[in-house]
Amino acid sequence: MRGDCSLMLVCAAMSIGVLFVCTGNICRSPTAAGVFRTMARRAGLAQAFTIDSAGTYEGHVGETASPLALEVARRRGYDLSSHRARLLTNADIEKFDYPLAMDRSHLVAMRWMAPRALSDRPQMFMKFAPQARVVEVPDPYGGPAQGYERALDLIEAGCAGLLAHLKPLVRVETV
Repeated sequence: MRGDCSLMLVCAAMSIGVLFVCTGNICRSPTAAGVFRTMARRAGLAQAFTIDSAGTYEGHVGETASPLALEVARRRGYDLSSHRARLLTNADIEKFDYPLAMDRSHLVAMRWMAPRALSDRPQMFMKFAPQARVVEVPDPYGGPAQGYERALDLIEAGCAGLLAHLKPLVRVETV
């Protein structure tokens, strides 16, 4: 990813691209993007990352995050209100350093879409939270608020692990 340096100590010229992918891009992936964005900002590393989300299903393109995703995230201090769902593209796999799948079907889709040289780039998101002992973030769509709470628990654990993994890769400028 490329960008500009700001007055902050973190230089975005070499920002790390993180893309969260789920099915409709209205529950899990926008929540993960919002959580990771907030965690990076709180750590003083907002400029170090380019963060986005996308879905493998085009049926929700242009929609906001689901009402329960918005509410559950808001109660924990995450703002997803500016999110609009978009469809995953082949270019996303090339553009983002870390295209992360919420479940195995998303991983398969991304690896199928990826250029041959980048087919190993997409990864499972929950690999960054081995302590959770799950491989996938279950899809809460259409279910009760408890499903969204559980998904957010896993997403927070995954984002914390991802941030810890990526911190050593952040280039810090000394002013």
